[in-house]
Amino acid sequence: MAVFNLTVNNKKVKVDVEPDMPLLWVIRDFAGLKGTKFGCGMAMCGACTVHLNGQPIRSCQTPISTVAKNAKITTIEGIGDGQLHAIQQAWIEEQVPQCGYCQSGQIMSAVALLKTTPNPTDEDIDSAMSGNLCRCGTYDRIRKAIHKAAGNAKSSASLGGK
Repeated sequence: MAVFNLTVNNKKVKVDVEPDMPLLWVIRDFAGLKGTKFGCGMAMCGACTVHLNGQPIRSCQTPISTVAKNAKITTIEGIGDGQLHAIQQAWIEEQVPQCGYCQSGQIMSAVALLKTTPNPTDEDIDSAMSGNLCRCGTYDRIRKAIHKAAGNAKSSASLGGK
């Protein structure tokens, strides 16, 4: 066991865990934040996406020992600063979720996209969201919501299959 001092959603969190424990389980079981989901365990589906220093990562395959001491971890619970983030609001308005399981990872990837590309094209969205799988196939609504959050009303071809 080892002690790790983390900053999760701008709050200090101290955990005593095995160094090889995935960040996902530290967030869920030790920080008590249940919004980040376990999907595949192989970093392929995107359900476990969180931000590490502003960059989307797959927390299921990120050992806690690889997270720098001064790193800033942001989960789905921390993106809105006490209110809905523009992406979350667009998700609601466009009725994106169906079952909802993948949505926290989808939203975290979309937030990261808009930070780097405030006015994304369909191709930008396809590229940024390609690592996030939705078994319910809500890709068209995801794209529409990202455009809405960006203030860009256009929406076209499906994200699926890319």
